[in-house]
Amino acid sequence: MPILIKNASLLRGPDLVFVERGVMQISDNGIITRVETDREFGPMDREASIFDAEGLLILPGLIDAHTHIGDSIAKDLTTDRDLSSTVDPIVGIKRKILSRSDPAHLEAFMRNTAISMLKSGIVAFADFREGGLDGVRLLRKAVSGLKIKPIVLGRIEKYFDPTYPHYNSSTNSKTLCIDSSVFPQEISDVLDVSDGLGISGTNENTDRSLIEYSKVVRKHDTTSSSWTKRLLAIHTAESQETTALSIKKSGLTEVERAIKFLQPDFVVHMTQATDKDITAVAANKIGIVVCPRSNGMLGCGVPRVADMINNGCLVGLGTDNVMLNSPDFFREMDYLWKVSRAMGGHQISARDVLKMATVNGAEILHLNSGCIEPGRSADMMFIDKKHVDLFPVHDPYASIVQRVSRSSIMGVMINGEFVSGNL
Repeated sequence: MPILIKNASLLRGPDLVFVERGVMQISDNGIITRVETDREFGPMDREASIFDAEGLLILPGLIDAHTHIGDSIAKDLTTDRDLSSTVDPIVGIKRKILSRSDPAHLEAFMRNTAISMLKSGIVAFADFREGGLDGVRLLRKAVSGLKIKPIVLGRIEKYFDPTYPHYNSSTNSKTLCIDSSVFPQEISDVLDVSDGLGISGTNENTDRSLIEYSKVVRKHDTTSSSWTKRLLAIHTAESQETTALSIKKSGLTEVERAIKFLQPDFVVHMTQATDKDITAVAANKIGIVVCPRSNGMLGCGVPRVADMINNGCLVGLGTDNVMLNSPDFFREMDYLWKVSRAMGGHQISARDVLKMATVNGAEILHLNSGCIEPGRSADMMFIDKKHVDLFPVHDPYASIVQRVSRSSIMGVMINGEFVSGNL
């Protein structure tokens, strides 16, 4: 049955325009069909179920555009370590923990994290999932039956550059670092069960392997029976160390190599991106996903989001490794807004930050979500405007970014169905 929501304050359209009193209609298949002000709204569908949203602020559901939820099993085990010793794909403690964990335990902790996301207003997330075919399937199983929308970006657990600093000639490492073949069939097999590839980084790969990844993904899109385009993404420019290593090895930055050889749909981090890197990403219409709390925790710096936006980049937001951060987007938005202002120079607004967490994330991930307008999935959250931490609301964007918490979320809706809350 269609739903008619009346007396709602809401953020409408891709610019998140604040409407003090609005009316919204949702079809019985969970698609928004009308969004209007009280004055604009015409005759209602007599078959619709009426929901009175008096006292509520409705905003798009949040899109967590970069996660590693397999790390849920290792919360806060790595808080005193640097980037390399924590998440290096070959020798980092994260790899050791994941490789030694019981799959049933990993599944249970990933499911708990997905439930936590739902309760925090996150309606979709994109995960760089380790473990090849088995890793992708385990995440799919972990979230089965939940309404949250996972974008699972798999990878094969092989790395192709024997000059990578942590490579050695032991028997174990030879199974990780090889350059004789890029295993196109293995890549294609992962693509059959995933939504694309989430590559660890350029430094662990030769030019040839990056080209092969891109070629296999594009070929898969043209030969697959699925209409869904596979996404190709990679970590870039997260730290000074990885940036310096790339220049030393190739004469190019990580971003330059990613654009030249991989041609990804989006890049993650860009914490140490140069002006030239930012300009090149914008020119190539490549999305950026920043993860500021994770970068801060690992001492990698602060992404220059204002410069990215001013250069025309499409910037989304992610919470990254669960071993480092809770998947709480309100903490992420609050941290990013304030630390960016503390840096001085160009400023970003609270509305900019909120767009990163909703509209932009959906566009980067090719989701029909992230925005309250006709034709979009009804993926939304309902905020109590009279919550003690919010009332009175003078600036809805600032209130959402720095004052909303899980306790002020009254309900979460996905595809027109309430999946969390008390409404």
